[in-house]
Amino acid sequence: MSWPTLQADTSNLPVPPNLTDYETARASFRWADGRAQLDGLPGGKGLNIAHETVDRHAAGSRAAHTAIRWLSKDGRVEDISYRDLHERTSRFAHVLDRLGVAAGERVFVLLGRVPPLYVAVLGALKHRAVVSPLFAAFGPEPIRQRLEIGDGRVLVTSRRLYERKVAAIRDQLSSLEHILLIDAAGDPPPGTLDFGQLLA
Repeated sequence: MSWPTLQADTSNLPVPPNLTDYETARASFRWADGRAQLDGLPGGKGLNIAHETVDRHAAGSRAAHTAIRWLSKDGRVEDISYRDLHERTSRFAHVLDRLGVAAGERVFVLLGRVPPLYVAVLGALKHRAVVSPLFAAFGPEPIRQRLEIGDGRVLVTSRRLYERKVAAIRDQLSSLEHILLIDAAGDPPPGTLDFGQLLA
């Protein structure tokens, strides 16, 4: 079955969309063409999604361009440039290094779609860790199971989600060494760390 493609008037948009003709792009897509658009890591040492999505743009003419525009529920807007995202994700990769997290170890993220989510995910990928997202609607038991099965060493979350879903099961998570709270405000609960202070 073929579904019709919706056409929208894009002439009044301040920034034109990246994809204006889906059907043509789909029909002409080739994986080899996509691969040719990737930089690869310096020295030809493979691919890293954090490098492809952030670092190569931060090092070039797009450094000051907006990489992420975050719209909060209360109407605030935060624009994060490629340069800023590069700096934040690199700091988080260094945080993981200081915490003793090795390449291939798991970093779990239990957050909504807020800027620290992207910093944690891309920074962990930059560090060559495995990122395991947890759905914020999960209750404590599904969270416990996933952290246990995944042998998670690091969890990045908010104070509210930590208190509602993790604090009560904390003693059952023997492999979980570090819990980083994005909104600890300088006063993290016992056994947790302040994400913002670590990045400073």
